[in-house]
Amino acid sequence: MPDIAIRETNKQRVLIMQKAQVLFWEKGYSETSMKDIANECGFRPANIYNFFESKEEILFAILKEEMEEIVNPIRVLEKDEGDPLQQLHFLIKNHVKITLGEKRASKLLFDTELRNLSAERRKVILDLRDEYNRIGYTILKRGIEKGLFRNVDEKVALNLIASMIVRTRLWFSPEEWMTIDDLIEFIFQFALKGLS
Repeated sequence: MPDIAIRETNKQRVLIMQKAQVLFWEKGYSETSMKDIANECGFRPANIYNFFESKEEILFAILKEEMEEIVNPIRVLEKDEGDPLQQLHFLIKNHVKITLGEKRASKLLFDTELRNLSAERRKVILDLRDEYNRIGYTILKRGIEKGLFRNVDEKVALNLIASMIVRTRLWFSPEEWMTIDDLIEFIFQFALKGLS
C-alpha cells in the first residue's frame, strides 16, 4: 500500500510540474499564481501545498530536473579517456534530445526565470550548469591534445555549441524536413568544421 501512495504522490508532483512549466512559459512566472496551477491540474489551490511549499519550489524542481537530465548521462565522460570525437557526439546528442524532448516549451525558463530563485537554489542550478561546462571543456581539451581539434579556446567553443543546441527549441520542427537524429548529426559535423 505505501508504494501505491508514493507512486500517486510522484504522479501528482509530475502533473503539477508539467502544468506549471506551460503556465510559466505562457504567462510568465510572476503572472502565474498557485491558483492558476491548481486549476490547470484540476485541484483545489490548497492541495498544491501538499506537494510543493511555494511557487518558487515548483520552478526550482523544474529547472533542477532539466539540468540533471542533461548532466547525469555525461558525467562518466569527465574521467573517461576515450575518443573525444565520440564523447563530443554523445554530449551533443544528449543535450539535443533533452532540449527537444517533451518539455520543450519550458526550456527557456532557464534563461528567463532563473532570477526568481533564492540565491541558494540558484546556486544548485548554476553548479549543475558549471559541471556540464567542465565536462565539455575536458572533452575539447582532450581532442586538442590528441590533435583531433585545432587549438581553440574550449570555453568559447563549448558555449557556441551549447548555444546552437539551445536555440533549436525556437525553430526546429521534426515533422517538416529533418529528424532529431539528422539535426544531431548536422550540429556535430558543424561543430567539427569549426574545431578542425
